[in-house]
Amino acid sequence: MNTLHYLTSPDLWRLYWPGVVAGVALAALCSALSVLVVLKRLAFIGQGVSHAAFGGVGVVALVGLTGALASSGPLGGLGAVVQFAIIFAFCLGAALLIGLLSGRAAEPDTAIGIVLVASMAAGAIMLHYAPSTVSWETFLFGSIIDVAWTDAGVAWGVALLAAGALWWFRRSLVFWAFDPVVARAMGVRHAAMNVLLMTLLALATVTAMKLAGVVLATALLVLPGAVALRLSTRWRPVLVTAAVTSGIGVLAGIILSFEMNWPTGPSIVCVLAVLFALARAGDRVRARVAPPAGTAP
Repeated sequence: MNTLHYLTSPDLWRLYWPGVVAGVALAALCSALSVLVVLKRLAFIGQGVSHAAFGGVGVVALVGLTGALASSGPLGGLGAVVQFAIIFAFCLGAALLIGLLSGRAAEPDTAIGIVLVASMAAGAIMLHYAPSTVSWETFLFGSIIDVAWTDAGVAWGVALLAAGALWWFRRSLVFWAFDPVVARAMGVRHAAMNVLLMTLLALATVTAMKLAGVVLATALLVLPGAVALRLSTRWRPVLVTAAVTSGIGVLAGIILSFEMNWPTGPSIVCVLAVLFALARAGDRVRARVAPPAGTAP
């Protein structure tokens, strides 16, 4: 069992446990947001925001704050913080720009496509002129197993911050997510809820992308919610199912990568996709065996 060896060996556990702890934090951070993403049909927006991060990566590379330079450059330990702030600002700006363009200058999917390709193109050009070499694959799939304890601490800090915001605004957000028309009539401000969700999505995206790559960030923001909403329509069971699905996906993906020597990010995405396929199959079986509506048991 490679997993037990990697996580218990005196020479190796310090290398692998930070990735496991960070992965659990990302699972907790993205699971609740994924339910809102699926309910509001924002899966493509999440992908657009995550890919818009390439523009922020380009800015970071252009100013020389990638890789080891982030911690050993002229800003010292603040380099990693500045790097995070730049990418977060770029993601948040992209999310708000999509919201601004949607329904005014273009249809939502058109606005997402415009911001996505423009951000990626800007990032590619800035990476071309960057003083350090940056691999695109690093940002696509990342390497969560290579993170440090500092990164795991940042992940848990952001997860707790997002959880606090979701708990504080839980009633308005749930009302707005399930029935926006009635919510607006009851005084819930659509623009405020939209900005709040976009801000949390940008925060989750930049955290997950920095630690695990763009593809895994997108998967964690969509698949747990999609699985949970296949299995239940009640709010609390949906939240619990999304959290369990996200946790199983991350931990099973890490174990699979240890045992099979596969890349960790794609392994987690594959496990989450299989869980969605199982949930869909279970939903179809349940629909066939359930008695028709109005039939006495």
